[in-house]
Amino acid sequence: MASQDWFDKDFYKILGVSKDVSDAELKKVYRKLARQYHPDSNPGDAKAEARFKEISEAYTVLSDSAQRKEYDAVKAMGGGARFTGAGPNMGGAGFEDVFANLFGGGRGAGFPGGFGGGFGGGFGGPTPGADLTASVTVDFIDGVKGTTRKLSFQHGEDVSFKVPAGIKDGAKIKLRGRGQPSMNGGPNGDMLVTVTIKPHPVFTRDGDNLRVTVPVTFVEAALGATIQVPTLGGEPVKLKVAPGTPNGRVLRVKGKGVVTEKHSGDLLATVEIAVPSHLSHKAAEALEAFAKELPDEDPRAELLQKAGLL
Repeated sequence: MASQDWFDKDFYKILGVSKDVSDAELKKVYRKLARQYHPDSNPGDAKAEARFKEISEAYTVLSDSAQRKEYDAVKAMGGGARFTGAGPNMGGAGFEDVFANLFGGGRGAGFPGGFGGGFGGGFGGPTPGADLTASVTVDFIDGVKGTTRKLSFQHGEDVSFKVPAGIKDGAKIKLRGRGQPSMNGGPNGDMLVTVTIKPHPVFTRDGDNLRVTVPVTFVEAALGATIQVPTLGGEPVKLKVAPGTPNGRVLRVKGKGVVTEKHSGDLLATVEIAVPSHLSHKAAEALEAFAKELPDEDPRAELLQKAGLL
């Protein structure tokens, strides 16, 4: 990002947050905006894509404590001033020269990857190049099990990198040395890749556990049964439904959740009793006969009593 941008752009305003926003709230706001304007959610919408890039740029700076301090310092110094080139009293000096002179560095101090003498390590010393940002979208199963992705750079080089198993939506992967080169002999900046996880039609994440809702019939819930439950990317597993299982009970399958190097999550199957929408005349008669055999109890009596109605 050109150093002039740090004067011109209000990253706090772009994200709609105050200057004292916490890291947690900043991340929460960014995730919401990123999902709203992500190109995958707005195919062919150039304005949404531009907004997404603007949001990502702002978050990259504000989410990095060092860059955020530098940005705040620049904004406080600039006061909205705009340096567009050499003025009559500047002797041919442009924005980079003015900024470097103010902070004691030489021409091309490497801003914003590091401020050089004023804020970096040592006056006039080499400073790293600026960081760059990119984004990738991966399928739900790839986010859970891990995958490999490839980025293509403008100069034609392709770089492959690993998306680790269990990565969370909105997490960043740092590719060291893949950012902009330094202007004064320092190391290259880094590439910060934001990972977006596509939702799955069946499974959801709950930490390192996976959740799935499994329909069962009334008869299966009442009398008990052995049912098949899907797993992510594998064969179904068999689960026993105990007689008298209520709606909403959670059945656990060990080790079938998110598996990382340090931990294995579980698969949590929530029972949902499926009520038939149509009954034959014979089935309805059988159900009425069944109801007559049940104890004369009101299943809502305790609820009404707790509510003070009985």
